[in-house]
Amino acid sequence: MNDTVQAGFNDQIKHEFYAAYLYLAISAHFEAENLSGFAHWMKMQAKEEVEHALRLHDHVLRRGGRVQLQPIGAPPAEFGSPVEIFSSVLAHEKKVTGLIHRLFEMAGEASDWAAQQELQWFIAEQVEEEDNASAALDQVTMAGDDKAALLMLDREFGSRIEE
Repeated sequence: MNDTVQAGFNDQIKHEFYAAYLYLAISAHFEAENLSGFAHWMKMQAKEEVEHALRLHDHVLRRGGRVQLQPIGAPPAEFGSPVEIFSSVLAHEKKVTGLIHRLFEMAGEASDWAAQQELQWFIAEQVEEEDNASAALDQVTMAGDDKAALLMLDREFGSRIEE
């Protein structure tokens, strides 16, 4: 595996684990606010991000590369309203999409077609991640300050099942 592409994969592993930390922190925030459905939704997101990190990890190893785990920064400790939170989640997913796109380009420049093929899955996954975050943001925005609507959404988000 090309050293530059390997370094890019290792960096992306860090970003995926950070996303898991971020979503787990948001999950804890929602639990503290007695919004267990939103907490459940975020915990599911955290688990997905760990799976993404492990998929990248395994790809590097299958290619004979070396996984070098990097320090993960602490996520914020304070969060705002559900609208602010889901807005930040969407922004974060867009950031991750950009990182994946740059990694895909890097792999192309290195003629690492296997890495590009693996990253195709991530590109498609990011379309889904952005769509889910956008839909969640739209719903909490529609609920606005209506506590009954927010509680209804919380119940709906709590019914999310593992994919």
